Amino acid sequence: MPPRRHAAGHFPTVREVLRLPVLAEGMPRVLAGESRLDSPVRWVHVTELLNPADFLEGGELILTTGVPHPENASELRGYVDQLSDVGAAGLIVELGYRYQKVPQELVAACRARDVPLVELARGVRFIDVTQTVHALILDAQGALLRRGRDIQDIFTALTLRGADPEALVHTTAELTGAPVVLEDLTHRVLMCELLGRPYEPVVSAWSRRSRAAPTPERITPSGPEGWLIAPVQDHHGPWGRLVLLEDRLSAEPDPEHVLVLERAAIALTMARLAGQAWWERRAHRSVLRDLYERRFRSPADARARAEALGLPTLGHRLFAVVIRHPYTGTEGEHLDERIAKALTHTGVRTLVGETAPGRIGVLMALAQASAWQPVAERIGRLAREELGPRAVVAVGPGVTDLGGIARSWQEAEQTAEAITPASPERWFYVPADVRLPELLGILREDTRLQRYAERQLTRLIEHDDRNSGDLLPALRAYLAAAGNKSVAAKRAGMSRQAYYQRLHTIERLLGCDLESGLERTSLHVAVLVLDAGEAAAEGARE
Repeated sequence: MPPRRHAAGHFPTVREVLRLPVLAEGMPRVLAGESRLDSPVRWVHVTELLNPADFLEGGELILTTGVPHPENASELRGYVDQLSDVGAAGLIVELGYRYQKVPQELVAACRARDVPLVELARGVRFIDVTQTVHALILDAQGALLRRGRDIQDIFTALTLRGADPEALVHTTAELTGAPVVLEDLTHRVLMCELLGRPYEPVVSAWSRRSRAAPTPERITPSGPEGWLIAPVQDHHGPWGRLVLLEDRLSAEPDPEHVLVLERAAIALTMARLAGQAWWERRAHRSVLRDLYERRFRSPADARARAEALGLPTLGHRLFAVVIRHPYTGTEGEHLDERIAKALTHTGVRTLVGETAPGRIGVLMALAQASAWQPVAERIGRLAREELGPRAVVAVGPGVTDLGGIARSWQEAEQTAEAITPASPERWFYVPADVRLPELLGILREDTRLQRYAERQLTRLIEHDDRNSGDLLPALRAYLAAAGNKSVAAKRAGMSRQAYYQRLHTIERLLGCDLESGLERTSLHVAVLVLDAGEAAAEGARE
C-alpha cells in the first residue's frame, strides 16, 4: 500500500496550528474535540462576539479571551451550537482576562458537539497567530490553485486523447493515492482501481454500503465510511457515481482530492456524451477474463468482484458458457451486447462479454434447485437468432464456488472448439458430446497425429492423385459402415463386384487386412485426422 502523503495545497490542521511556536508558547491544552484535531484550518478569526456564526463560513479557528461569554450554561451551549453548525474548526480561549480556568459548562458543551476546545495558560499576541497561520493558508491556497491547473491539464489531455474509462479511473486513483470505484445507478461496480489492494475488503457487500452513502450537493465525506462521491452524467441525466475511498474518516476532505474527483467525473461524463458507451460490457469482459485466466489473488477476491458487478455466487450453481461464432474484426464488435440484451428478458443473472475474437463468454448463476438445461437451451436459441446458424454454444460443468469456474470455462472452451458441422446438431453442447471425431479435431494441429495420418494413407492418396481414383472415398464409406461391405457399396454408389475390387486394391496398397478390427480402427483414426484438417482449411477459406 503506498504511503499517504500530503497533497499540494494542504491546509494546516488544528493539531498543526497548536504546534506552531507562536501558539506553543501559550502552553495550549486540548479540553474537548480531540477527534477533530485533524480538521483543516481555513482562516483564523479573532472575535469576542456572542453570535460569531453570522461572520463565519466554516473552517475558521476562533481566538477569544472569553470576556463577553455569558454565565448562563444554556447560553454557553447556544454559543457552541452556533460554532458547530457553521463548521468552525475549533475554539481557543486565552486564560487571564475573563477566566482563570475554562468553565466546565463550556467544556461540556464543546464535548457534546465534538468542537475542539483549547485553553492557553499563557498570553500570546493574537495578531502574531493570525499572521503566521494566514501566511500558511495563503501558501496552501496558491499551491492548490497551481495544482488545480495541473490536474485540469491532465484530465483535459486524457479527454482529447479519447482515453478509455479505465484510464480515467486509474489516473484518479494514482493522483489521490486512494482506491477509486466507478458504479452505475444500480450500485454495480463497473470499474475500480485499488492500487494493489485485494478486492474483498474494498468491494465486499458493495451495494449495501453504497446505498448508505448518498450523493451530497458538494463533495464532502458521505456515509458511515466517509466516501467522497462525484456524480457522472450521460445524455439521459444521472448515470452513476465516481467514489473515492479515503484511508481515514475526516470531517473535511482533502482539497486536492476534491479537485481530482471533480475533474475525473467531468471527464467521464464527457466520455459518455461523446458517443455510445459500452462500459457495462467492458466491465463484464474484464471480470470474465480475470476468472478464466485465474488472475484474482484469492477466491474471496473473485467472489467479491463478481458480486459487486451484480452476479450472486453464494447459494448458487455457476456455469461457464462459451458461444463460438464466425465473426471477427469490426463485424464481430458488440455481439456480446446483443446477447446480453437478449438474455435480460430471460431473468437469468449473468455476466456476458467477449473473451476472445470469435468467442462470447456467459457466466450464469442459477439457484441450487434450478434445472440448468432449459436455460442453456434458451441461450442456444438466442445465439442462433442473434449470430446465425453457425453459432455453437458449449456449457462447462456447474460449480458451487468461483474457485472452480476456470476449469469449467476451459472445458466449455475445448468443447466449443471441438464441435464441427459434422457433429450432431444441438442447441448446446457439453464435454460429454466430444467424441472421437471432435477430439481429433481439437488435436488436428498436433504434428504427431499429422505424421500418423500421412504414414497410414499416403500410398492411397498418391494412387488416387495419379489415377483420378476413388479409393479414399471407398475406404471412408467402408469405415463409416463399420465393415459392412454391402452397405458401404450402396453408400459409395457402386456395384458389389466393383466395390470389392477397390477394397482388395486398398488392402494391397496399404498392406493391411480390412477384416481386422484393429486395422480398421487405425485407418479410421487416420481418415478422421485427414478430414479434420480439410474441414479446418475449408472453414478458414470461408
